[in-house]
Amino acid sequence: MFTLNCRGKLLKADKPLVMGIINTTPDSFYEGSRFQGKDGVLRQAEKMLKEGAALLDIGGQSTRPSAGRIGPGEELGRVISAIESLHYNFPDALISIDTYYSQVAEEAVAAGACIINDIGGGTLDEQMIPLAGRLGVPYICMHIRGNPSNMNEYANYENVTRDVINYFIKKTAECREAGIKDLIIDPGFGFAKKASHNYELLRNLALFRIFEKPVLLGISRKRMIYRTLNGTAEEALNGTTALNMAGLMGGAGILRVHDVKEAVETIRLYEALEGKAERSL
Repeated sequence: MFTLNCRGKLLKADKPLVMGIINTTPDSFYEGSRFQGKDGVLRQAEKMLKEGAALLDIGGQSTRPSAGRIGPGEELGRVISAIESLHYNFPDALISIDTYYSQVAEEAVAAGACIINDIGGGTLDEQMIPLAGRLGVPYICMHIRGNPSNMNEYANYENVTRDVINYFIKKTAECREAGIKDLIIDPGFGFAKKASHNYELLRNLALFRIFEKPVLLGISRKRMIYRTLNGTAEEALNGTTALNMAGLMGGAGILRVHDVKEAVETIRLYEALEGKAERSL
């Protein structure tokens, strides 16, 4: 399906991958993703890797709507020791740093991360895309308008799918010029988008195949799910699984999730549905 060169570790993906979310924050929207201290992070990482996560995404700042913004110094204090511990204890694990600060990304890669996951797509720190090119690491470029504290004000589109595709036409060119060889596209579900926009993007996900880049689907336990079901993030696992299957059928190459076991099972069922799984009697 695709390959990623993660600082010399070549990841060959012949089927969709699972990225496990580990937040070193006190205020992420889903409490079950918050892990404080090295021991908690290591236990969760071990669990996720055993369940089949190909990637671990470490974040030190909440980016939920209207979240308060912290500076790079505070974010560094939350993520660097965690990444160092993960890299030491699980040297073969592929670690992604979830940040929109180039300073945090650079120090995280030095500490052992090998992928940059930037919700700003280079719009919140103009040094981010050039940095990813210099470091030679895979770069996850997400669509957003504004920033997490004000993005709801920008959730207005005549045609959200067209607008997001046009955004990535420009961003893929910018990333290519910066020397980024492994680019991953994230449509940015929930970021400057209403529920109707999110569902339209999911219905049209197959259109993003025009870029011939892996597409990351990040909808795990989000508001688009739990509000539609009149529930909470804690009650949104079943809805997440259902929409992850829809995303896989639309061509998603990476599922970014809180619940690795269920996502891995969804991929196995998708592979069976597509006739790609090994069959045994």
